[in-house]
Amino acid sequence: MKKIEEFVRARPRTIQEVAHLLGRNWRTADSYVERIVAEQGTIATRTFRGGTRGALKIAYWNEGERFHASASQERLFSKILAGREKDDFNPFDIYQYVEEAKRRAFLEKQTVYNITEKQNLVNALRQANQQVLIFAGDLSWAVARQGEVTLLSLLEELVVRKVPIKILCNVDMESVENIEKALSLNHKHKSELIEVRHAQQPLRAFVVDNRFVRFKQRKQQRGRDDYIFYELMDEEWVTWTQKVFWHLFRTGIGAEKRLADLESIERIR
Repeated sequence: MKKIEEFVRARPRTIQEVAHLLGRNWRTADSYVERIVAEQGTIATRTFRGGTRGALKIAYWNEGERFHASASQERLFSKILAGREKDDFNPFDIYQYVEEAKRRAFLEKQTVYNITEKQNLVNALRQANQQVLIFAGDLSWAVARQGEVTLLSLLEELVVRKVPIKILCNVDMESVENIEKALSLNHKHKSELIEVRHAQQPLRAFVVDNRFVRFKQRKQQRGRDDYIFYELMDEEWVTWTQKVFWHLFRTGIGAEKRLADLESIERIR
């Protein structure tokens, strides 16, 4: 995969050129490229004359792409980069730009670790086939449950189905236990499908495939915590949110490295 990234970074390549580089057939080369698209985001693809015998699929470098389609997206991206805590950014600022037919939002009064039927996060995540991207804080949702189903067990279902899961969160001493629980699923199922990287950022959201993103916002009212959920099904905004994720993910520090460094601090103490 690293060899493909270096090859494509030099200039756009056809899948046939990638296949020649690897000494593999077209289908195998295409599967590698699509895995990089899904798991790393450093490469993107485009097919010309799709559905015809002369179809041509091109892989190109995605990291330097200017992915903002409007000034509003560029401004929102700057606000996200400047934020550290969940109160530093309001997902409504994204929601307001999406067509009414492609969005929905609702407010709920709930305990932190109880997922309601109205949210139905279990069903939403079970629809994933390609990938799940997660913007998180301290990964406290790992112990949350919807009925009898915990989110950790739901992640395990996705791992069993070979669905990649990428998580951005604050890897610190408070989140160590939850992160280790999530990463233990890789060891249990002999996979590397769950990848966690450290990044302090203000979003709390799940992105499922290319189909929808769900943001969560805490709303304090009269001494209690209510929560507003914003769900977007607009392809442009889902894609934009994915690219925000990949920008943060590329520069994030791997959880394993950061956990090892945290353990060294504990030993010194």
